[in-house]
Amino acid sequence: MTSQEPGSTTTSTPPAAGTPASVALAVVLYVGARLLVVAVIAGVLVAVGLPLLVGLLVAIVVALPLSLVLFRGLRARLNAEVEAATATRRDRRERLRAELRGDVGTDDGPAT
Repeated sequence: MTSQEPGSTTTSTPPAAGTPASVALAVVLYVGARLLVVAVIAGVLVAVGLPLLVGLLVAIVVALPLSLVLFRGLRARLNAEVEAATATRRDRRERLRAELRGDVGTDDGPAT
């Protein structure tokens, strides 16, 4: 049994499902958050008086390192989802290869 202290700053992400829907959701959340940061920075720069194109270019350059710091949790969630999906796909591929070789066993483990 583990417990976190009230002042702890560690955040736990839910376990990764690895399903296509969960991977897509993680991608949409991360990309949406990064685009939102670019839009906010560009909006502020345009409001200050910079031309739109210059504001967008500066916003893209500034948003890259800023989003690496701000969205560490979203990036970790995305990485976990992709890892889980890759592991699931690898497992399915290995089972299919075993069936094609004729090494059909029970669902409990590999055939001996």
